[in-house]
Amino acid sequence: LSWVASIGFVGMALGASLGGLLADRIGRRTVFALTLLIYGLATGASALATGLIMLLVLRFIVGLGLGAELPVASTLVSEYAPARIRGRVVVILEAFWALGWLLAAIIGATVVPMDDGWRWAFVIGMVPALYAVVVRVGLPESVRFLERTGRTAEAEAAVRHYERAAGVEAVSSPPHKPQPAPSWRELWSKRFRRGTLALWVTWFGVNFAYYGAFIWLPSLLVARGYDLVDSFRYSLLITLAQLPGYAVAAFLIEKWGRRATLATFLAGSAVSAVLFGQAGSTTTILVAGMALSAFNLGAWGALYAVTPEVYPTALRGTGAGSAAAFGRIASILAPLSVPVFVQWGGTGLAFAALGVAFLVAMVAALFLPDLTGQSLQEE
Repeated sequence: LSWVASIGFVGMALGASLGGLLADRIGRRTVFALTLLIYGLATGASALATGLIMLLVLRFIVGLGLGAELPVASTLVSEYAPARIRGRVVVILEAFWALGWLLAAIIGATVVPMDDGWRWAFVIGMVPALYAVVVRVGLPESVRFLERTGRTAEAEAAVRHYERAAGVEAVSSPPHKPQPAPSWRELWSKRFRRGTLALWVTWFGVNFAYYGAFIWLPSLLVARGYDLVDSFRYSLLITLAQLPGYAVAAFLIEKWGRRATLATFLAGSAVSAVLFGQAGSTTTILVAGMALSAFNLGAWGALYAVTPEVYPTALRGTGAGSAAAFGRIASILAPLSVPVFVQWGGTGLAFAALGVAFLVAMVAALFLPDLTGQSLQEE
């Protein structure tokens, strides 16, 4: 079970790193559509798995696509959103992750218990492959990327489309010379070193705690005496709390700023994790679990909002993808670590360790830059 969970994160680590670099070289939209296609088809193919090795290989490919898609999506949206609401728009984008979790929990409670239900669950997961066509045809490329790479005519066409829709008089922009291709080494130059280190530690801590908790949540509930169907139902209720968590984060991120919002939600996540580990009744499990879910996903939304703002346009995809890739190392380790913690000291020790991971992420987040209300860096 641990390896089935973790192998996807191995793919996500590689996918996030390569996807971010490719997004800065060939475009955000192109990578976005390609990754949807990859993980949609690989998910559907997982339904045909005839053994563990085949399933692991396909889960790795799913991870490649999904890992690349997540940071590229937030980068593209952040480059189109107005400065005054950019953080809020990205948090709302990430809130759709919670809707996906809800759908997954419903599928887990209704489809998976059927005969060969896990195969049908994978078939349902093919839907993103179909949506890749819509993305490729209907989604505009980032104007900032087009200008940086010297594709001025395409950038002008994209801007004028939105100007016409808003009734704004078109104003031509001066031509831009193509900029050199980005490299990973630049992330550790003197200019970006502090932001990169703070981002990587924050991403690592959030990934370790989040996936350590939520990958094992149904199994831990079963271990406490709840049957499989009940564990999925409780997981669904806990997942529902993600939506108000995102909503509050979306409101606060433009009021308090990125750094304060992210640190506050990470602190709340740490406290909730410890309380969940000590919960002994159905009521306390649900209350602590819902608090953990709300604070945790609010923190995710704030983290995705702040990440693209740390770097200029030429390095934005590479920086966001690399931070996500480093975080995925933690998501590989977490599902493997939780059973060890449980064996050593039970659920209480496991969730105390996850709480420590949240606290480490909170401290690192305090060192991130805060561009609330400011334009994104171009150079």
